[in-house]
Amino acid sequence: MTKKTKHTIRVVELFAGVGGFRIGLEGASDAYETIWNNQWEPSTKHQDASLVYRTRFGADGHINKDINLVPTEAVPDHDLMVGGFPCQDYSVAATLSRSGGIEGKKGVLWWQIYRILLEKGENRPNYIFFENVDRLINSPATQRGRDFAIILASLSDLGYTVEWRIINAADYGMPQRRRRTYLVGYKKDSVVERQIESLEDWTKYDGVMAKAFEFKPRQDSLSEFDIKGTIQEISANFNKNKKISPFGNAGIMQNRHVYCVDAEPVYDGPRQTLGGNLVDENFVPEDFFITEEELPKWKYEKGAKKINRVSKEGYEYVFSEGGMAFPDNLDQPSRTIITGEGGSAASRFKHVVCTKSGRHRRLLPIELERLNMFPDNHTLHPEVSDGRRAFLMGNALVCGIVEQIGKSLYRFIYNEEPISSRPIYLERTAKPMLDLRLFEDEIKTIVVNRPKKQYNLDPSKHLLIGLVKKDNEDYFLKEEPIKFYYTGKAKTFPSTVVLNKLYYFMPYIKGKGVKDLYLIRVARIGNKAEIYPESNDIEPRLVFEIEYLESLSQYKMIKLYRYWFKDTLLGRIFK
Repeated sequence: MTKKTKHTIRVVELFAGVGGFRIGLEGASDAYETIWNNQWEPSTKHQDASLVYRTRFGADGHINKDINLVPTEAVPDHDLMVGGFPCQDYSVAATLSRSGGIEGKKGVLWWQIYRILLEKGENRPNYIFFENVDRLINSPATQRGRDFAIILASLSDLGYTVEWRIINAADYGMPQRRRRTYLVGYKKDSVVERQIESLEDWTKYDGVMAKAFEFKPRQDSLSEFDIKGTIQEISANFNKNKKISPFGNAGIMQNRHVYCVDAEPVYDGPRQTLGGNLVDENFVPEDFFITEEELPKWKYEKGAKKINRVSKEGYEYVFSEGGMAFPDNLDQPSRTIITGEGGSAASRFKHVVCTKSGRHRRLLPIELERLNMFPDNHTLHPEVSDGRRAFLMGNALVCGIVEQIGKSLYRFIYNEEPISSRPIYLERTAKPMLDLRLFEDEIKTIVVNRPKKQYNLDPSKHLLIGLVKKDNEDYFLKEEPIKFYYTGKAKTFPSTVVLNKLYYFMPYIKGKGVKDLYLIRVARIGNKAEIYPESNDIEPRLVFEIEYLESLSQYKMIKLYRYWFKDTLLGRIFK
């Protein structure tokens, strides 16, 4: 499916890693175009993330340089700045006239974001989108919430309204329990900022975050206050000696006024699990299996223990920790991947699964990629070891979260549904580099058993069966998890089909019948020109965004109404 978009959102990606933000945004809409990106891993000569990024996306606009040394004029003007900036101490250390009286401690990279936005002046982007660890709203321990207050206040002083959510990807059907703080900001008088009427309504129901990830507020969790004082004063005094942060895990800040609540996720769709993302054990290299001799070490590391220790000051104390599941549960989302996931040494924090044959093993890099919803083999590179690939995934984000927020932001900017020809599962082929023989000796990639999901089929739900035209049959025969189905012209769609009752969809292949079952994720009005602009076909049509669930063992012939559709119940087909 190819498409040319009529809109363009120019993206600058800071702290790019291996491109999680880019993959998520490209999966959201073809409008997102990354024009410049920076990735630099300090204290290492071998820049693995930069190697992978350039290989998958090309070298154009890619800068492998310490952001502290990149002048603002080297960053092109753009519409959206994104980045997963490192979590550090954000307190103010001194004053610096060239940055508006603000300087962070050496190496605190938040202030590099601030510096670029500040020096961009009137050309700073209309939108910003950042990711950080979940504890950001609570740090540091002596001034709970101070770091977050500094970030919000500094963005407010630059003219941004900022909303945030702490999201656990697993709460919304994704395959990893990874809690992260996401911030989206809108410059004053931007298209999105002008739509904010009530901070409460925007946070709970109407905003970009609320539309992307539905939630219900926890009772008695409302917090509303102003962030007062200079950045230096906030750094010194905000919430000093308080044990609880005033920030909820969902909220918005406008003109330094904060409205926030604690959010409880609302989701009832399909869910991915650790087990559903594993490859068959026959494809697993032997060195990923744990030998019988090594197994006791792993059990010890995972088990509960109490150890007598002596502090540096000479005080004796007992270090204790609880037990962890061993092996990891296959029917649940995985635990959070950390940077120490790679390597064969026994560890408390690495994942271990038990195979059907009863053997224990570590996770493959491709499985770690799947748990972050990256394309299979995204980090595969002849110069990047398996251990480093695991490190890269420990530093990465869950692409599916970025995708959903990117879709929501697009809807607010353009008031239309986003379309993408680059879904997040699409593998990016290697781009030519200086050495065109780079992948000559590449190891064989693992391509086997796509990820599976958990769900309950409801036989009482309505199922729409729709005819697939001949020129579109190949598209529906491809094994892809997300597809779009365009009906005939809307005026010909039968009024007997009640749209708000439709839940499932099955494509009808002429001469074969039906086989594949999909969940209807979105039903809307659209036209073929969205995908095929050269057709100039702007006749309104019903469009279904559908998500693959499972297939019948063989095709089943069904009699269609008027030769192209059938509205029935799932139980009548899936007996």
